[in-house]
Amino acid sequence: MINLKKWKTLKSKMVLDHYWCKVRQDEIELPNGKIIDDYFVNIKPDVAMVLPITSSKEIIFVRQYRHAIGEFFLELPAGNFDPTTESAEVAAIRELTEETGYITQEVRKIGVLYDKPSKDTNKIYLFLAEDVSKVGEQKLDITEEIEVILIPIESVLEKIIQGEISVAGTVAALFLGLKFITY
Repeated sequence: MINLKKWKTLKSKMVLDHYWCKVRQDEIELPNGKIIDDYFVNIKPDVAMVLPITSSKEIIFVRQYRHAIGEFFLELPAGNFDPTTESAEVAAIRELTEETGYITQEVRKIGVLYDKPSKDTNKIYLFLAEDVSKVGEQKLDITEEIEVILIPIESVLEKIIQGEISVAGTVAALFLGLKFITY
């Protein structure tokens, strides 16, 4: 086994500190002694994502526009949260209701993923919610325009294979969730 070593941070400064985007520039020393003075890190909030399943064994997806790519994507309901003011579980339940109008009384944690640990700081907390039910209308943020789509569980794998479901966190949550779903 190789004796791997962490990089050493020599200096750090915020180069962009905006509500929508925070970027830190680090000067680092690699284990081999080389110095990199422009290693940029995206400071991103944690995300709570929920895999909601109806009593009819349909998964609730949200379809929305993602500007960075310029396309529409099928995703699981998710959103940012601040762990100093809200737990990941509470955030998952809140996001489910806000984005879809569906509710659950409890969620079960199925995993924690790192989005892109080479450049991003955030974690994605994944939760399963079974027997969710429709209780009202969506309560969307200003940047959200969301279509709610229900897809039978047995159709999801084919949609992943065909590329209709292609967002990494959603795909990971679906595969993890299949282990925990009660049929």
